[in-house]
Amino acid sequence: MTDVTLLATGLGFPEGPVACPDGSIVLTEIRNQRCTRVTPDGKTSLFSPCGGGPNGLALGPDGFFYLCNNGGSLYAEGHSMGLAPHPNYHHGSVQRIDPKTGHATLLYTQVNGRKLSAPNDLVFDKAGGFYFTDMGKRYAHHRDHGGVYYALPDGSSIVELAYPMLTPNGCGLSPDGKTLYVADTEGARLWTFEVQGPGKLKPKAEFAPHSGQLIAGLPGRARFDSLAVMASGNVVCATLGTGYLTEISPSGEVVRAAKMPDIYPTNVCFGGADMRTAYITLSDSGCLGVMQWPEPGLKLNFA
Repeated sequence: MTDVTLLATGLGFPEGPVACPDGSIVLTEIRNQRCTRVTPDGKTSLFSPCGGGPNGLALGPDGFFYLCNNGGSLYAEGHSMGLAPHPNYHHGSVQRIDPKTGHATLLYTQVNGRKLSAPNDLVFDKAGGFYFTDMGKRYAHHRDHGGVYYALPDGSSIVELAYPMLTPNGCGLSPDGKTLYVADTEGARLWTFEVQGPGKLKPKAEFAPHSGQLIAGLPGRARFDSLAVMASGNVVCATLGTGYLTEISPSGEVVRAAKMPDIYPTNVCFGGADMRTAYITLSDSGCLGVMQWPEPGLKLNFA
């Protein structure tokens, strides 16, 4: 379980890997403000000079890439993770990227008259819309609230579903599409939301901030980043600080934990003919790792 091969190195805090049909991986480099393609032999090339803070990435129903852009972060020597908003930061956004040219266009910058703060991750449903998280920017003495939203890929609609949340990060849908999983970074918490239709979650109870149900959490210094859903319905959470990929059942039981050669594994996606090849962004060292997982990942809609 711990045999991780480094496929690519020298990346600037990689995130958002997408396994492409040609065997390559397109990922984001938050620190370098770009999206990068990694070929099966490990060669890297510029995919999109999207700017800002490119984070979560997914393929949409039109074959274009959709990007959660956190607006940019400030990095300091000796620190791999961003410490504050970039000096040129104005807001976060969702972008649409042409797969042929890499040209990125703005799709959404606000919701309900409020600027997006730090969009983080997204997942498409079968209807062609996408759920996405906004983690909220962290400042020296305060932070923006995070939230969960649903939007259409043509730029015509964006709605707020769960707000406020502390630090919503990775998100994914169960195999039947009836459960939305959201990883909360601080406290390493995994939430579930009941999906009642495209872009519709079970209503929240009175006085509750949202309708999510907490199903799992980890002790100590663990913090959750992004996640991937398995064909079995289990959820693999990239676990910061402790440096694991943590697989959790729908009932909240930890069923597997794979130690990574990095304290900041930030994301994982699955590919290969049997969907058992795990591609992991190892962000402290700036690498893309690859390993075989004991079970197949869930094939994403439109991937």
